[in-house]
Amino acid sequence: MKWVVRAGNLYVEIFRNVPLIVQMFLWFFVFPNFFRKSSATGFKQMPPPWASYVPAVLCLGIFTSVRVAEQVRAGINSLPRGQRMAGTAMGLTETQTYRYVVLPQAFRIILPPLTSEFMNVIKNSSVALTIGLLELTGRARAMQEFSFRVFEAFTAATVIYLLTNLIVVLLMRAPREEGARPGLIAVAGAPQAGH
Repeated sequence: MKWVVRAGNLYVEIFRNVPLIVQMFLWFFVFPNFFRKSSATGFKQMPPPWASYVPAVLCLGIFTSVRVAEQVRAGINSLPRGQRMAGTAMGLTETQTYRYVVLPQAFRIILPPLTSEFMNVIKNSSVALTIGLLELTGRARAMQEFSFRVFEAFTAATVIYLLTNLIVVLLMRAPREEGARPGLIAVAGAPQAGH
């Protein structure tokens, strides 16, 4: 089991510490060459939107997954050790202790940074422009080159990014309010339960 933990840690450290733009180039230019010659050629000869879309989704997915993994680990490690011991003392297995005791509490802790991570994935998608994917920033750039209206094109892109991220914040507010438990996590300046 230790080798699984080490492999997971190595995976997280590699993909967390390499800049997103470098990973985007690796997924687009380098990784297809590791497959058989026919599949690498087929990958590069996909129709125009897919040739950039697939590597961009893989890159953003893996880059975000390692950041979320670190947030989950930090949330679990921030809980007192006694929570796990209490689950064991109640006769729960380790899996049950994580499922019913540790993870619900950790979820409440990691929800705010998880909201930020969802917003980051939307903003980080603009890096896909570097491999030829015409996402929102790419469309704004194409619009300003065609119409010479730089201000309007990038103002529209900015407003769309803001509205999209606002929707994410509003959607994540419901689980945060649903999972709130008085006295479980102290709010700065608020009195603790029993004081």
